[in-house]
Amino acid sequence: MNKKMVLYTLGKIIWVEAALLLLPVVVCLLYSNDSLFSFAVTLVTAVAVAAPLTIFCKPQNKVIYSKEGFVIVSLAWIVMSLIGALPFVISGEIPSFIDAFFETVSGFTTTGASIIENVEAMSEGILFWRSFTHWIGGMGVLVFVMALTAGLPDRSIHIMRAEMPGPIVDKLVPKARETAKILYLIYICMTVAEIIILVICKMPLFEALVHTFGTAGTGGFGVKADSIAGYSPVIQWVITVFMFLFGINFNLYYLILLRRIKSAFKSSELWVYAGVGVVSCIAITFNISEMYGSFSEALRHSAFQVSTVMTTTGYATADFNMWPGFSKTLLLILMFMGACAGSTAGGLKVSRVIILAKGIRRELTRLLHPRSVKTLKLDGKRLDEQTLSTTALYFTVYAACLVAVWFILSMDKYDTETNFSAAIACFNNIGPGIGIVGPAGNYSGYSVISKIVLSVAMLLGRLEIFPMLLCFSPATWSKKK
Repeated sequence: MNKKMVLYTLGKIIWVEAALLLLPVVVCLLYSNDSLFSFAVTLVTAVAVAAPLTIFCKPQNKVIYSKEGFVIVSLAWIVMSLIGALPFVISGEIPSFIDAFFETVSGFTTTGASIIENVEAMSEGILFWRSFTHWIGGMGVLVFVMALTAGLPDRSIHIMRAEMPGPIVDKLVPKARETAKILYLIYICMTVAEIIILVICKMPLFEALVHTFGTAGTGGFGVKADSIAGYSPVIQWVITVFMFLFGINFNLYYLILLRRIKSAFKSSELWVYAGVGVVSCIAITFNISEMYGSFSEALRHSAFQVSTVMTTTGYATADFNMWPGFSKTLLLILMFMGACAGSTAGGLKVSRVIILAKGIRRELTRLLHPRSVKTLKLDGKRLDEQTLSTTALYFTVYAACLVAVWFILSMDKYDTETNFSAAIACFNNIGPGIGIVGPAGNYSGYSVISKIVLSVAMLLGRLEIFPMLLCFSPATWSKKK
């Protein structure tokens, strides 16, 4: 283990977080917020931690192998969340550090689960930072650092593979740092486009910024208690469309920029993602049509909720707790699946579902025709046995972790439906669940232990389990080869 490289990289990451804290400082100055002091103290704390790490831990060997990649990614998300929680506590707007840590982890992991009961009473600076964590965490904290700094070696592709969601992560171009730049350029352009369109649709600039951060990162933090319900139908449709777009693999956008449009639209994951979304939207629309004044209104709410759940964003225009059982069950299924790999969304990922389905089909074929040899392909590329076995292993560990979180939550005071949906919502980085933690509720009533467990679940879900497990495995830190 190259420990100096791990600490040095963590130092660079904290420097970036310190720089990012300047943005909420500007917001506090513009709005004359009392929370300015809390951000100033946090910024100084971040610098005090980052400086020694980058000065005294500068390594001679800057090579990052897969082991270092997993450890750096896991520790980075934890450290950034610990520092990011300080403004909430120091300002007194979230007095409990555990609550503040939960809120910050929820922000960086783009979950959107909240313990705040009256979000409209919070200051603009805190609201901005709270949503800005979505945008930072959406594409990946380490990918962001790679795009900005030149101090990391090109073998930092191991960092991208540890942090980027999905069963397969490849470079778009030969150098990992250039890949990171391309991804973030696309991300920024889409972010700016949404902000401009929301402002044109008469949403105030500050609210447009906050909601765009939540949409781009598929997080879901907002500034109003009713989420997006109070905005005009046009604004709701704009956010619906952008949630769907941010749930698409960003590699496809790169292909479109290269004018390889046919290659982009050959993606089976894209068609399954779109197909499931459209079918679910139609099914739910007919199921809830009698609850609303017109078919178009039912369609708008259905499309919004399907998009927000599939992309694990967590915004809401309606309390789907009040919808019929069929619609709630369908949304619960969509919570498991999630959106595309290589997007900012959480969940299992559509590509994994496709791979699992192909694997099951092949095994059934083998039972009927033992001598048959069938090669599995995804988008014309052969799926090797390692990818298949890793996907199956991930699903097994995913199910085991989900059950473990659900079991611990069952010791709390809430009913089974609430606890199960809370486990799914946090593990899949969705945010709102069903029951007490639904769109109209929050997670404030859970015990300290449950909040810690749910925070861990959010980190496990965002980093797709293995980086966190490997980071805290004794074998990772052992000197034995």
